[in-house]
Amino acid sequence: MIFAYCLLSRRLSRTAVSGPLVFVALGLVLGPANLGWLNISLDSALLRRLAEITLGLVLFTDAAALDWAVLRNSARLPMRLLLLGLPLSILMGFVVARLILPELGLIEAVLLAVVLAPTDAALGEAVTTNLEVPEAIREDLNVESGLNDGICVPMLLCFLGISTGHLDQINGPKDALQSFGQLLVSEIGIGLVIGAFIGLLGSWLRDQAEQRKWIAEDWRPLITVALALSAYTLAQTLHGSGFISCFIAGLLYGICSRKELKDGEMVASLAMGDMLALLTWVLFGSAMVPDAWSNITVASVVYGALSLTLVRIVPVALATSGLGLDHWTKLFVGWFGPRGLASIVFVVMVVDAALPNAQAILTTTTVTIVLSVIAHGITANRFSMFYGRWERSHAG
Repeated sequence: MIFAYCLLSRRLSRTAVSGPLVFVALGLVLGPANLGWLNISLDSALLRRLAEITLGLVLFTDAAALDWAVLRNSARLPMRLLLLGLPLSILMGFVVARLILPELGLIEAVLLAVVLAPTDAALGEAVTTNLEVPEAIREDLNVESGLNDGICVPMLLCFLGISTGHLDQINGPKDALQSFGQLLVSEIGIGLVIGAFIGLLGSWLRDQAEQRKWIAEDWRPLITVALALSAYTLAQTLHGSGFISCFIAGLLYGICSRKELKDGEMVASLAMGDMLALLTWVLFGSAMVPDAWSNITVASVVYGALSLTLVRIVPVALATSGLGLDHWTKLFVGWFGPRGLASIVFVVMVVDAALPNAQAILTTTTVTIVLSVIAHGITANRFSMFYGRWERSHAG
């Protein structure tokens, strides 16, 4: 199926048939609900590890590929989206969860909001690679998608710790806030340090080997794959955020690399990221979609629809006020916040914690991701073309 999709990829890229949609459907057909050729359970280590490594590799390559010349001129937008838009999205997601899913406890409602807060750079690729969209907006969306899931990781772990009683030292709100802050600093701090170490050391060693002409061209594409996996595993081993580590490592590696070298080195990591992402979508369709279908409720569908619209678009509009952006740009940025790999990883972690209402969180998350795959797949090309043409005519 991957081979067949590769043969048709250029033609399909102009349609509403996206890679995630094809491979979620494939997983559904091959899974226990239909042919029964795939029997991957929700608590399978394969599902969790594959999704985690895929996300880490995608974060590294997205960061390394950033065009800094473009980003320097519009850095305020991704900073606003991360520092204001992300907290507002979590807050609004929490409020909506309390209203629509009253069976969830306070911490469970927060967990659902955090699980669905990060956007997916891979699922948004149809927009971030569409040349009709202004280059600055594409880079802004790419940076936001690369950082927001890493920022959400320590929040998720802290609330999971509180909900499962792992933070036994907490005796009140003050202790809870202190423990949250410590975990936040620890996760982000270790991830930043390890990512910086791997990115800077990797680029320096590559330069030394390049000057001495030690690198064989057929091995060059594996450099970024090895660095991405090293950044992830080392940070996770030291109890930091592997996702932040991957993004920072890719960011610094990209900054320290000449473009002609970087492009040749990223061929394998980009291809492997795409390959692993497609396999993750197959497992998602096989294990999670049938489970969600058997537990689906009207409330989970309504929450999913609101998560992709109101909970995303309103915080983006508020966070970007004062930047001089027109209404179409705010709507475009707000709409293209697809949910995908990060949410899959996060919800599997919630299921592993065995919370009382983990099933409701799992069902709602899965429904939201499926709605995102369909809705963003259908609208990506058309909305991008419309927005790009409108921006050009407006600028003129």
